[in-house]
Amino acid sequence: MTLRTDPVTLQILANHTRAAAEGMAYTLYRTAHSTFVKETEDFTIQILDATGKTCATPLDLGATWYPGVDYGEAIALVDGVRPGDVCACSDPYSGFLSTHAPDLHVWRPVFHDGEIVAYASGHIHNTDVGGAVPASLSRALTDVQQEGIRLPPVRLVKEGVLDPDLERVLLTNVRVPEQNLGDLKALLGATATGERRIRTMLERFGRQRFIDGLQDLQDYAEAQARAVLASIPDGDYEFSDYCDEDLPGGEPVRLVLKLSIRGDEAILDFTGTDPQVAASLNVPTGGRPRHTLVLVGVYYVLFTLNKGITLNYGLTRPFTCIMPEGTVVNPLPPAAVGMRSLTCARLRSLVFGAFCRAAPERMPAAPAGSSSIINVMTNDDRTGRRLIAAINPIVGGGGGMPHRDGTDGSGADAAYLKNTPVEITEAEVPVRMIRYGLAQDTGGAGFTRGGLATEMIFTVATPGSMVTARNRDRCRFRPWGLTGGAPGMPSTFTLNPGSNRAQELGNVDTVKLDPGDVLRIVSPGGGGRGDPFTRPPEDVLRDVRRHYISLEGARRDYGVAILDGAVDSTTTANLRAAQAPRTDFYDFGPERRGHEAVWTQAAYARMKRAMDAIPLHWRAFLKKELFLAMGTTPVADPVARIDAALAELATRFKPLAAAVS
Repeated sequence: MTLRTDPVTLQILANHTRAAAEGMAYTLYRTAHSTFVKETEDFTIQILDATGKTCATPLDLGATWYPGVDYGEAIALVDGVRPGDVCACSDPYSGFLSTHAPDLHVWRPVFHDGEIVAYASGHIHNTDVGGAVPASLSRALTDVQQEGIRLPPVRLVKEGVLDPDLERVLLTNVRVPEQNLGDLKALLGATATGERRIRTMLERFGRQRFIDGLQDLQDYAEAQARAVLASIPDGDYEFSDYCDEDLPGGEPVRLVLKLSIRGDEAILDFTGTDPQVAASLNVPTGGRPRHTLVLVGVYYVLFTLNKGITLNYGLTRPFTCIMPEGTVVNPLPPAAVGMRSLTCARLRSLVFGAFCRAAPERMPAAPAGSSSIINVMTNDDRTGRRLIAAINPIVGGGGGMPHRDGTDGSGADAAYLKNTPVEITEAEVPVRMIRYGLAQDTGGAGFTRGGLATEMIFTVATPGSMVTARNRDRCRFRPWGLTGGAPGMPSTFTLNPGSNRAQELGNVDTVKLDPGDVLRIVSPGGGGRGDPFTRPPEDVLRDVRRHYISLEGARRDYGVAILDGAVDSTTTANLRAAQAPRTDFYDFGPERRGHEAVWTQAAYARMKRAMDAIPLHWRAFLKKELFLAMGTTPVADPVARIDAALAELATRFKPLAAAVS
């Protein structure tokens, strides 16, 4: 690697660009209107080079998904940009930048001597952008037109003036326009801060040194990423995981990855992943080989294995992704994509699982892998206004690590979603929190324990309130344990728990509540790592004293007997001696084992071959029919049963004849 900038100057520039990005993020954080931006921090900020590639991001403010984002395609779709302009986009299929309609991306060009030398950019997640349901997103939506207003790449601000016609169109189509406008102005203010900081850097470093330095920062990050890959043994590492269901009450969505590492490069091949689904779980990547949504798990792995790694687009260069067209990771329009963050969570688990095969001594077990975003649309009797607000993300624990327990409550790849203090929630939204805290016995047992789940119980004050729980998942397939560790507990979602009206909602994501109704949501827990019967008894006792583990859980899951507040050493020794060592590399839990007893790898391969042979719009139907034919009981020859079902279906539906051969 040959740098154009001397190392000292490059480090100084790195500090300046990161400080500029953090200044932008702080401006947005302090001036936003919606709880989801100003408390939960679902936003991103970037300093981009002249081609639109990320050179710097904040480390501690906002979401952590986009250090490798490339605005280049979206930038190219807007002509005639002038000083003072700000461009925007929220259409998932225009340049594959904004990946669902609520995410509004903006970029402000910075001119120097008549040429663009950089951009100040960022995005906010709008709580609502219209569409079929409050907060705009639901698994049940079936095409992108149902998911709210979409803005193709366009000049939103022209020579310093917000386009009044575009503003009117945007605000007419959303449920809480004043909230959206407040967040938009905060984001525009943040990019103005970024422009000022970039101009200060141009004055300090000079034009050419600044431009060269941005490229060198990306080259340096690339070299760091390559060094991490070079430290991992060459090989092909395969892993699969599941989203619980493709439609409400539907069938699992299977994601498949083959990670191939050769020297300092890697290929992530998603061939074998299920076709795009009729629900909104699709991830709009356009098949771009370094799309940031697919590489988010890679960023976490790189940072796990090198805490000093530089976060920018250069991290993506050693990686190439293969995402077959028409699959859930590369859908064709008008496929719905609003809940792509649910699938992205599973993609991160997929990447983590493959890297666990490659570097088992360095990687943690599975994190919770599900972040349910709770939104409430209700009437506020205190003000007479209707409102929509995000009241909290319900995020689970991290997986057990090689050196310590998983983080409780909000760990690993979802820790960027900050909790909203109960006092603020109750002040801004007419709800009453009954409980908000950690859920006992939910972290996967292990030598290092999985992080505990988060539990929230609340009730509403006014009738006809609508609650949306975006990204409901991991009710069926658990976060996996690693090297002898147990899986984390699955998520639960209960209406009126403990009453004669109790109802388990599973992955339902839209619920109507009236006064007196109580809603309880518990996230998944993180997977455990290592044999739990080798965990030091004093660590188990500490967890019992903290109410992380029950007395029954200590005995059942760890073989530790506690009597009168102390470890009963004799009984503990007997319990542990009676337990066979746990040596499974992964423990996926009974639900996945049962599913894969029916749907073997050979059965999935046969179904994939059949679906590849038929038109895209028939594939979801064929999958549903094959799952009905297979049932839930294992058979001696599942491929033969699929062949028989295909032959019968082909007699009724001519377009399916090609699936038989």
